[in-house]
Amino acid sequence: MTTPTASRNPFAALAPVRRRPYLTAVVFAVTLACGIAQLVHPPLYDAVHRDAARIDAGEWYRLVTGMFFQDAQAFGLVSNLVWLAVFGTLAERVFGRPKWLLLYFGCGLFGQFVSYVWLNPVGAGNSMCTAGLICALAAVVMAASRRYGVVLPVQFRVMAFAVPVLAVVDTVVHDNHGLPALLGLALGFLLLPAPVQVAQQ
Repeated sequence: MTTPTASRNPFAALAPVRRRPYLTAVVFAVTLACGIAQLVHPPLYDAVHRDAARIDAGEWYRLVTGMFFQDAQAFGLVSNLVWLAVFGTLAERVFGRPKWLLLYFGCGLFGQFVSYVWLNPVGAGNSMCTAGLICALAAVVMAASRRYGVVLPVQFRVMAFAVPVLAVVDTVVHDNHGLPALLGLALGFLLLPAPVQVAQQ
């Protein structure tokens, strides 16, 4: 049996069911709406961002709302939405919607909590959520040849195996994206889609 090489769309070979990214679109729209509201009414950010002192005072909702607003204002909103659109769509197609929800919000909430208790007690953004999706996709790339019989382009494999190294370095330098990224990698392996019959690309 020949191992097919995914050439045109590397992840298409791993997800033969063409799911429309409705869930990604909904989360994108909500995050966009929150970002626009924050820009139009700046005091809103103070009421919803991750703030350890206020969380200690009982405002635990900030661990959730912190995933929908941006501490980098307009730049953070645009860049984070681009990452969400690209990797959210890929992850929704590869993993399906229930697993997408677990990966996105599980890694995001974990990142918010770790940031609150240790790494970065004040801030906001959905980048830690997307980091979880990216690393879950890296797990799929790592397993592609053995589990799915698909040979992905070498650049994808190199990037996938660089992910855990970069995540560890990120944590060592006290950034708050490394740990949710590593959680996404672990969950990605646990939630790997079932092997499928892949047509020659």
